[in-house]
Parts: sequence; structure tokens; C-alpha cells
Amino acid sequence: MPDYLSMTKDQLKQELQELMAAYKNYQSLGLTLDMSRGKPGVDQLSVSNGLLDAITSHDWDDENNHSLRYLNYGLLTGIDECKEIFANLLDVPMKNVIVCGNSSLNLMFDYLTQCMLTGSDGTPWKDQGEIKFLCPSPGYDRHFAICEYYGIKMITVHMTETGPDMDEVEEYIKDPKVKGMFCVPKYSNPTGVTYSHETVERIAAMRPAADDFRIIWDNAYIVHDLASKGDKLDNIFESLKKYGHEDMVIEFTSTSKISFPGAGVAALAASDRNIEIIKSRLKYQTIGYDKLNQYRHVKFYKNVEGLKNYMRLHRNILAPKFKIVLYEFELKLSGYGIAKWTYPKGGYFINLDVYPGTAKRVCELCKKAGVTLTPAGATFPYGIDPEDKNLRIAPSYPPVDELLTATKLLCLCVKIAAAEKLIEK
Repeated sequence: MPDYLSMTKDQLKQELQELMAAYKNYQSLGLTLDMSRGKPGVDQLSVSNGLLDAITSHDWDDENNHSLRYLNYGLLTGIDECKEIFANLLDVPMKNVIVCGNSSLNLMFDYLTQCMLTGSDGTPWKDQGEIKFLCPSPGYDRHFAICEYYGIKMITVHMTETGPDMDEVEEYIKDPKVKGMFCVPKYSNPTGVTYSHETVERIAAMRPAADDFRIIWDNAYIVHDLASKGDKLDNIFESLKKYGHEDMVIEFTSTSKISFPGAGVAALAASDRNIEIIKSRLKYQTIGYDKLNQYRHVKFYKNVEGLKNYMRLHRNILAPKFKIVLYEFELKLSGYGIAKWTYPKGGYFINLDVYPGTAKRVCELCKKAGVTLTPAGATFPYGIDPEDKNLRIAPSYPPVDELLTATKLLCLCVKIAAAEKLIEK
């Protein structure tokens, strides 16, 4: 198997000619395959079909005798049974949990809106001139989009195998204009990294120059294991208590990728002080979230162990898909010197680094042959990957046969783009 980096230009041209012949064969197939986002596949949705029958027209009173069919005002922070599930999931007291609507992204946007307009606990951010946010990258594009919407300057922080580069973070937070940081601490999007004990401790011990500094702890993949023994993440609030910094973090999670997209339940956890501040805003924002939907999830999962059992069903569907992609990467890309990738133990993505300067070209080639990928650069602030090499691969949505075809084509495009780039040198 040839190492592209050691080949002559004539050898690369011959290789490219053969690759392009194979590529044209794929183009002739008229493919329309989607690997662009971490969407659950149809087989995963079937796991949650029972949710639709979890409550009936004669089953609308919760275990505290609240008539949820009539209840509108009241229970602003969610029904107790649902709060208990999330409290056990996040390992925090129920009083520190608010259960809301279907979207944790919506909760994060709302919280940053609060910070902008009224402050996290003091002066509104909008009244403080230029403000900045730390963005571990590669990272989640929708986090970056929130910052762009509010004109918050994003600072890229390098992601390591143990989490964000804490030397960089600790240097940046000396600037009082730096108001916060986004974190996906378990099975990070897209690298699959789970923050190490040392990283969590260093985050908890931080003393930012800004008193109103806040960390968005987006624990989106808290139970999304692909291996029978998944990664262990330290409880951030237990670490924060050691340093008296409980107010620094707002944690978010949801049943996204667990129950139905757009019809799940989202929750946040925070310190006593932050819960009171959020509740003081919430009472003006809504008279109550969908408590029937919260109760539907309670009846379906019953408790946190029931929820985890359903995640094992998801794992049985997802793990083989990840194995297909990783096997093809090993078979088609190993030894060529032009790509490297992660082997995640959970989450929804595989992080693929292709030959520098070719990620956009890979996406272009895939699209022209009928496979849609997440746009190159999306995993960095402002959509700019400084090395143009990072791609977020989402194996979950396509059926197995389509996934195999899409991955074979992706590997071919990685080789074509690398050969083209090396010939140009």
C-alpha cells in the first residue's frame, strides 16, 4: 500500500487517474446519501415507539395527583417524577434541576440571552463592550452560531485527548472580557473525547478575571455509550464545591438521541443561586412547559435505570454502524499518510482529519457524487478551519447498506483530494 507522501508526482498522477475512474463509477449511481448531522436513523426511532402509547386519554394524573391535562400554571420547574430522573442522571439534588421543553439548545440560547440582557448575576454583558467566549475546537457548530448571533467574539481553544488545552484556557481567562466557555464534556462533538479527571479539576479550580464568567456544560451525550463500558466523567458540581465555585457552571442535557427528535425533554442543572436567577426570568417567559410530555417520558422510562436500558437498545443499533465506518477507514486509508481518525467509545460522531488543505475539496467531491457531509470548517468558530483538514462524520442516519457505500466513496474522495494537493506542491 503506497504512502502518498513518499510517491513521486508521476506516481501520484497515475494513482489519481485510477482514483478518478472509480469516482466516475460512483457518480453514475445517482446516489443521494446523507451523513451531515447526527440524526437518529429510522431503526432508532422504532425503539421509542412505545412512548406514543405511554399515556392514554384516561391517564393524565401524575403520582402527586396533579391533573396534568388541566395544569397550566404551576410546576414551573417541571413535574417531580421527571425532575427525579434527570437529577439521578446528572447526580445532583432535585432542587437544582429545572425540566423544560424539548430542546437543550433552546435552553442554552435562553441562558445566554439572559446573560446578554440582564447579566449572569450582575451587569448585562451587552453593556460591557466587547465580550469573548472560549470555544474548544473542533467543536459544536450550533454553539458557535449562538455566539455569532450575539456578536460575541469567539476564541479558539485547542482540543486535546483529555479535553480543552487547559494551559490555553487558564491564560485566556486572565482577560476580564472573556465571559465564558462552551464544553461538551463527555464524548465531545465531534472528537469523542471525555474530559479527564485532571481537566475537570482544573476547570473547577479556575479563577477567571470576570466575576460573571459562566461555563455552558453541554452534557449532551451523558448516556450515549457505544461500548459496554463507557467513559466515566467526573461530576462537575462535586468538583466545583471544593473551590466554592458552584455558580460558575450551568449544565444542560436532554433526551435528544434517546426519544423522538423535537418531542423529547430537556433539563438544566445549576447552583442554588443560579436556579433562583433562572426561575426569576422563567416566570415571565412561560406559564409552564409541556408537562404531559414530561409525564409521557416518565411513564415510558419509569426511572433513570429504565432510560439507561433504552440506551442499550440504541447502542445495539449504533455500534455496528460505527464499526462499519471505522473498518472502511482502516481498510482504505491506513498507511497512506493522509488521514487519521478517532475511535470514540460513545457519542454520535467520528472525527476525521484529512490531508491539510483538502477538507473542503473532500466535501465537494462527495457532494458531486451524491453524499452530503457536514461542511468543512463547521467544527471551528466562524466556519474557518485554519488547516482545512477536519471533517465530522455522522454514521447514525443512513441504513447500513447506504452507510457502507457512502463511507467507501468518502475514502475515495479523501485519496483524490490528497493526491491532487500533493501533485500541486
